[in-house]
Amino acid sequence: MNSFVQISDLHIDDNNIAMGVDTHQNLDKILSKLKTIEFDHMLISGDLSHNGSIKSYKILKTKISKIFPNPVVISGNHDDKDNLKQAFKLVDKNTTINNWEIITTDSTQTGKTSGFLSKDNINKLDNDLANSNAKFIIVMLHHPFVDMNSSWDDSLSLKNPKDLIKILSKYKNIKAVLFGHAHEAKEFNEFDFKVISCPSTACQFTDEKRIGFNHYQLSDNGDVNYYTQWI
Repeated sequence: MNSFVQISDLHIDDNNIAMGVDTHQNLDKILSKLKTIEFDHMLISGDLSHNGSIKSYKILKTKISKIFPNPVVISGNHDDKDNLKQAFKLVDKNTTINNWEIITTDSTQTGKTSGFLSKDNINKLDNDLANSNAKFIIVMLHHPFVDMNSSWDDSLSLKNPKDLIKILSKYKNIKAVLFGHAHEAKEFNEFDFKVISCPSTACQFTDEKRIGFNHYQLSDNGDVNYYTQWI
């Protein structure tokens, strides 16, 4: 089975309430559902914590480790990178699922909500893509690089999307690009690869009242199939 789940924007705080919702209880609901399905890997696409505290990551690690011990995680604008790396082993790491590779890149800016891919991170992504031996590739970052065409404020997305798209367009074996940040489930079909936004486990920034995650199946011929599981 070539399967993984993506959860995003958990916003676990020292206390249960963040953004007006019980993010601890909502994550528990997500994890209870994950217990009932089969998957090979877990990806967390940023904003694991709401305030980046050591305590919040310890709380989160205790919860997550009961389901999956070593998820691949990337930081979001709410995360503290040093504290995140203390709690989780696979931060900003790439992972292989048979003939697929999932390559991560850091789009966060210190002290800012919006994203930006630095020259170093652009070069690293380009190098990772060029040196991958995988037949098929998925790229994951935190920030949207396309217009969401919703209530989301696109000024809070990636500030240099053209730099990213220029790199992505070089590699024809990229089959999907995943992100979070916008607290919204959506798919975009303007490229040769799928572009997929993951909903939040905490709350959505749209009229959607449910919480959710994405569950992916990867085929041997390069197809990416997924569904959004709402709770």
